[in-house]
Amino acid sequence: MTIAQSLKSTVLLAILLGTLLISPTTYGNTPDFLIQDDDVVRGDPKAPITLLEYSDFTCGFCEKFFHETFPKLLSEYIETGKVRFVYRDFPRGMGSPLRAADAARCAGEQNAYWPMHDRLFNSGGQLAPDNLKQYAKELNLNGEQFSECLASHRYMKDIEKDLQDAGSLGIRGTPAFVLFPTTLPENPHLILIPGAFPYETFKEEIDKLLNLHGTSTSSLFVPVPASTHIEGA
Repeated sequence: MTIAQSLKSTVLLAILLGTLLISPTTYGNTPDFLIQDDDVVRGDPKAPITLLEYSDFTCGFCEKFFHETFPKLLSEYIETGKVRFVYRDFPRGMGSPLRAADAARCAGEQNAYWPMHDRLFNSGGQLAPDNLKQYAKELNLNGEQFSECLASHRYMKDIEKDLQDAGSLGIRGTPAFVLFPTTLPENPHLILIPGAFPYETFKEEIDKLLNLHGTSTSSLFVPVPASTHIEGA
């Protein structure tokens, strides 16, 4: 099976399971993929709390989170050194979802991952190859290097791994978030936020972790109230 065929199978499985609810996840051992050496971090890499997002640049609810909730998280927690934010790819199909994920990573080769991330979520769904090359031009990237990277599909294995890692956490749709102390305890209880919840939900859970940080980490799982409306794919 080729890399492309393997990734397609993973994506299709994620789509087929997309309507399942996420269950609370408790690990006896820390998953080794929560903190990765090659993570592109927004905010202070040493911030006490990590917010990990699994997302798709073509997902409507992901765009909703980006425009409505993320700016408040950015100003209140990420830019103040309280939270480090990490984005992982969870493309829900081939074509535009995969192309956009590739584009952000290719921009990252030129130290422009986050500018491209933001541009893609402000693209209005215009994610054809020519659109992506135009965005690279707007960001003053080396067009030839960017185009070569897109054509090579060299990040397909990494994107497939993101999908598989997300699946091992019970994630089936986008956006989905994992919240945990950056210095992971040996037996982590992860806070899973399965959807584009309002800012207040993120604030509540982050504040609880901040209050617990440096003290007890044995009871970190705080389930999202069942009465809260979940928005997500």
